[in-house]
Amino acid sequence: MSGRSQGSSAMASKILVSLEEEVTCPICQELLTEPLSLDCGHSFCQACITAHNNEAVIGPEGESSCPVCGIRYLLGKLWTNQHLSNIVERLKKVKLTPEEEQKRELCVHHREKCLFFCKEDGRIICWLCRWSQEHRGHHTFLMENVVKECQEKLHAALERLRKEQQEAEKWQAVIREERASWKNQIQTERQRIQAEFNHLRGILDSEELRELQKLEEEERKVLDNLAETEDELVQQSQLVRELISDLELRCQWSTVELLQDMSGIMKWCEIWTLKKPKTVPKKPKHIFRAPDLSGMLQVFKELTDAQHYWVDITLNPVNLNLSLVLSEDQRQVMSVPIWPVEYYNYGILGSQYFSSGKHYWEVDVSEKTAWILGVYCRTFSRNIKFGIRRDTNHQNVYSRYRPQYGYWVIGLRNQFEYNAFEDSSPSGPQVLTLSMPVPPRRVGIFLDFEAGTVSFFNVTNHGFLIYKFFKCCFSQKIFPYFNPWNCPGPVSLCPPSS
Repeated sequence: MSGRSQGSSAMASKILVSLEEEVTCPICQELLTEPLSLDCGHSFCQACITAHNNEAVIGPEGESSCPVCGIRYLLGKLWTNQHLSNIVERLKKVKLTPEEEQKRELCVHHREKCLFFCKEDGRIICWLCRWSQEHRGHHTFLMENVVKECQEKLHAALERLRKEQQEAEKWQAVIREERASWKNQIQTERQRIQAEFNHLRGILDSEELRELQKLEEEERKVLDNLAETEDELVQQSQLVRELISDLELRCQWSTVELLQDMSGIMKWCEIWTLKKPKTVPKKPKHIFRAPDLSGMLQVFKELTDAQHYWVDITLNPVNLNLSLVLSEDQRQVMSVPIWPVEYYNYGILGSQYFSSGKHYWEVDVSEKTAWILGVYCRTFSRNIKFGIRRDTNHQNVYSRYRPQYGYWVIGLRNQFEYNAFEDSSPSGPQVLTLSMPVPPRRVGIFLDFEAGTVSFFNVTNHGFLIYKFFKCCFSQKIFPYFNPWNCPGPVSLCPPSS
């Protein structure tokens, strides 16, 4: 079809549509049926305007108002508009455009009612189209069946999306609760931190006041002593001046007078000596030395960082020897003295093992006078079986606790001697004596598998680092190691964040 033809067709369609609007009833919005016109020029279906008049308020002279413009008219002055009726009848006979035919569910090509749906083309077709060459071999279905299937899919999709919406709303509520919970927790933690630092500031203020009071007390004592000494010197100076004046006066006496009284004054002058003042320190005895708070905080930070990797450890009852008693919850082990002194137990492992990552746990040794703690890794050079061994040489007993044999441990023996067991020269193991300002009642152990380090913290002393093994060669998986040694009192595993 040429452009001119298409333009003419489009124009004709617009004219038909415009004409159809002119002969459409304003009340029912359909083409006029038996049209009646009013004096105002508006026309309506006879049935529509009659129904309107029945429902409208009729004036005293039998008048009503136009439903479109509201102008009053007499009911008896409605007249039949034959001209509009003829236009409506001719308009109905005019062939509709393909789009309008499609709207009336009529086939564009065959003017038959469209009853089928072609799946391949996604189009609605009539029964003639179904058997045409264009749709031969295509999958065609009755429209009502397709519509039913579509509606079922729509309902299923709608139901699923409603459930998704409910799920989303539920998660939104959960997230809101979590946000509120986090805000509360953060606020609580913020208040706790502020309270802790206020407490520390209070301690610092109290210590500052105490140190200043000590200094003031020393100042008062020294200044009082100096004032007393100064008074004594003033008195002595006055006495010396009097003696000097007396001697100067006697120098003017006659020979007889001088000889007669000479013995008394001379004897007094020979006896009198100046009393030296008391010595006082050149500097105050009380010298305040502030603790290294930054260092202490750094040590404490190392502990708190390690505690982020706290793991819940239990003890392994496998190969438990008769000298050890394990609690029901497998968190506590203690030694039972049923063997002679020369027999020693070789401890117990944790149920968990580690082959990567960072791990931290704490052990309560508050009731112990001897213990050994750390980690153990089975080595190819020596595979230790845990149990009871006899050994009268204590040094031989401790010599096995070396990294060479898979032990990275520290221990307490003889109640006050803290040791770390290291490899050394080929001559033998190296037992290091550790300085412990505050005896640990609780020991924290931190394993960093990738870094190859094992650290021991004195939790009792604000996280003081007891000892740290470097460059550890973990050839296999690592087990926590515990030995209560041959002394009463339990070794207890502390629950996380306790």
